[in-house]
Amino acid sequence: MIESNMKRTTMISKRWVFRQVIVFLPFYLFTFLPLNARVTLPKFFDHNMVLQQQSECNIWGKTDTKKDVIIITSWDHEEYVAKADSKGDFKVKVRTPKAGGPYSIAISDGSEMLELNNIMIGEVWICSGQSNMEMQMKGFKAQPVEGTTEELMHCQDSLLRLFTVKRHASLSPEWDVTGQWNEANSACVRDFSATAYYFGRALRQALNVPVGLIVTSWGGSACEAWMKADWLKAFPKVNQQVTEDDVKKLQQRCPTALYNGQLKPLVGYGMRGAVWYQGEDNVPRYDYYAPLLKTMVEGWRADWQQGDFPFYYCQIAPYDYSLINWQDSQLLREQQMKAEGMITNARMAVLMDAGLEYGIHPRKKREAGERLALLALSNTYGVKGLPDFAVYKEVTFQNDTAVISFDRSKEWVYFEHGPKSKNFEVAGEDRVFHPAEAWVSRNRVYVKSNEVPHPVAVRYAWRDWVEGDLMHDGLPVSSFRTDNWEPTPTTVSQSEGDYNNPK
Repeated sequence: MIESNMKRTTMISKRWVFRQVIVFLPFYLFTFLPLNARVTLPKFFDHNMVLQQQSECNIWGKTDTKKDVIIITSWDHEEYVAKADSKGDFKVKVRTPKAGGPYSIAISDGSEMLELNNIMIGEVWICSGQSNMEMQMKGFKAQPVEGTTEELMHCQDSLLRLFTVKRHASLSPEWDVTGQWNEANSACVRDFSATAYYFGRALRQALNVPVGLIVTSWGGSACEAWMKADWLKAFPKVNQQVTEDDVKKLQQRCPTALYNGQLKPLVGYGMRGAVWYQGEDNVPRYDYYAPLLKTMVEGWRADWQQGDFPFYYCQIAPYDYSLINWQDSQLLREQQMKAEGMITNARMAVLMDAGLEYGIHPRKKREAGERLALLALSNTYGVKGLPDFAVYKEVTFQNDTAVISFDRSKEWVYFEHGPKSKNFEVAGEDRVFHPAEAWVSRNRVYVKSNEVPHPVAVRYAWRDWVEGDLMHDGLPVSSFRTDNWEPTPTTVSQSEGDYNNPK
């Protein structure tokens, strides 16, 4: 009993001292604290980080086995206590207030102390995908991002915080990543994802709160690489016999490798939602992409345990895939369009007007980022009056003319470059498509061809490379078809070229 009382008294004494430290934190931290604390945290729990506002945010780390860890947050001086398990792992939830800062967090295992400074409370988003998410503001070699020079001159914003996860493929789940938080300025924005930056900048301007972006991406990565092995069992076409040699050879295309190396360490970090720009690598395997993406999103949500958090994604932009011996990417775009109706609380940003015929990395990253932000502002933050992406609804046939209608089309649809479009084609019972004349009346598109007196199917922008011109309220409409005919079998290459992995 005496020994137990002594331990309790010692613990209370340490907590009292710890609380006094919090009161005088700015002076104490820079004067008396040891530089190296025994408590170890993942890299994303660090100075300059952003925590999700008005929520319970997880903080976890490692210390000595069975030790008590005390965490005190400067915004409310609340004390949280966690006991490390037999492996030294600890985890605690801290309550966050409305957006604000800067704040500090002090963490002690009873003998040494760790302190995190310049913490903001605001909105946090995970940004993932392949090269078009990874593509930095400075661009790739001979592949620039439009508007970078002007943006870098005006990008400084201490309330926009950026974290990039370094590339790492792994056969088994990792605990930590490599990276660091930075305040937005020309130096760090230059090396940050352009799509993610424009997304975060738009949120900052619209919401006027701190925004934190964590980018975890890898050029050329397959959707399968961002998923757990258990989730992939539903897809027999995916090779699940993965070895260390496979990871070294395939890296970003190896199933589960990027989930283990770049996503699993982040799971549980408090955030609002996720944005995704991926699909190019899955063009040759388009046929099961919609259920694959649905399974991935549901798996992420189950792991994060934050309910059906928002998931917004970019449809891949038009590009001449014959340049890499692939084709029919419109079938992957169609799968992405289908996924929108299959996944709860998910929406797709259309980029039919923002592609590049000879480059798989479009320059118009501002359009990609801001359209993702448009979806978030409308659907997550409830901002009223913003435009929406119209989507194909149905077709009716009136003699020789097809009449197409749309959902989510409160305003009229129109063609970007004039009163007519050359991106439509129609087919009769013979299933042979012919170029068609198309015109608009209110929110209907009328399509006909003299070669097809009795049309039964219509297609819009149904090819790899096309300049999408069907618009609604300033936003493009996805390519679509009214038929469900099986595509003509084609031979495509699944080589491991570096088209999506520039040095």
